[in-house]
Amino acid sequence: MPLIAPVVVDPEGPGPEVPPPVEVPEIGYASITYIDPTGTRWPMTDLSADWFVLAEGVSGLGAAPYSRTSDSHPRGGARRRHVQPLARSIIWPLLVKGADHMAFTGNWRALARAFTRTLREGPGWLEVVRPDGSGRRIAVEYESGWDGLGQPATGIAWDKAVLTLWCEDPYWVGLQAQTVHREQGAGQDFLQPYPTVSSSQVLGATTLVNPGDVEVWPTWTVTGPATAITFSATKKVRGPDGLRTVVESFTLDMTATVHGALLAGETVTISTDPPRVRSGTGENLSNGLNWPGAVLWSLPPGTTPVTFQLAGAQPGSAVDLAYYPRYEIA
Repeated sequence: MPLIAPVVVDPEGPGPEVPPPVEVPEIGYASITYIDPTGTRWPMTDLSADWFVLAEGVSGLGAAPYSRTSDSHPRGGARRRHVQPLARSIIWPLLVKGADHMAFTGNWRALARAFTRTLREGPGWLEVVRPDGSGRRIAVEYESGWDGLGQPATGIAWDKAVLTLWCEDPYWVGLQAQTVHREQGAGQDFLQPYPTVSSSQVLGATTLVNPGDVEVWPTWTVTGPATAITFSATKKVRGPDGLRTVVESFTLDMTATVHGALLAGETVTISTDPPRVRSGTGENLSNGLNWPGAVLWSLPPGTTPVTFQLAGAQPGSAVDLAYYPRYEIA
């Protein structure tokens, strides 16, 4: 009986193999791979393999679904109150086969386990790579469909499963994290040996760029020394009267936490979704935020002016920002 051969990625070796691109409804030509919770890669568009997605019947890969709440307007029509993105469902028909009954059974069982284990071990990922090498992915969880057709001749050397995959977050995300690094430079005498301006990027203003379609919730890592951390963003938000400019910010007072001031080389990580503040040794520092005024702000699409302020910063103090852009479609 032939062995089942999903692709296991070597983290220190070359990048994973990508199956040949095929035409997929709603997204065009792409190579698609399913990555189960263990990190094992299952090519989905290699038509020479013992399993592959059937283009006919695929759906749910387009723009995210939304619900709209509105109020009737006395002059007719309605006015939008709120728009909420909803979890999406992806319909994913798979053909599974084998050289004989036992080979087919092995493939059928292995793929069933690869998808259903998302209910116990966390989500898997559908990864879509375009012919130019760019790609996006979406987190998926098995919902239903691993039943087979139950028709004459099926279940012997081939069968078809029409899966429904549930996506808690309806947006696709980029394969590579966007990162920004700012570090306090060492001070130098302006006149020695010649006129010199030393770097002071931590304290000041900069512009962040989100290339995605929707807002993202970044993670911040701050390296000491620092006694207090303030991050501010100037954003445009939609209100009843149209777009307006607001400034959102939060301050983390390290001296008010159980950790105390951040010393040289020590770190604190601030997650905006879910809201969480942890020291490098795992201490919960959320009580150091300036509640109730703290806003752990998101980063909207496009450019956003932001300000980093580190009280007590010295050479070596640094701010690192990381996020994955989010997109409507693959």
